[in-house]
Amino acid sequence: MTIHLSLAPLVSLIAGILILVMPRLLNFIVAIYLIVIGLIGLFGMNGTHF
Repeated sequence: MTIHLSLAPLVSLIAGILILVMPRLLNFIVAIYLIVIGLIGLFGMNGTHF
């Protein structure tokens, strides 16, 4: 059995959990999320699986 995890959904999940736990960090978490997703899109890491 193989498990494939994509990077973008994993980052989204972590960001969502952090926002639920610490709502004051919403702006910071959203900014970091957008930067990470932008870098993933620029460098073509969409096909990268762990």
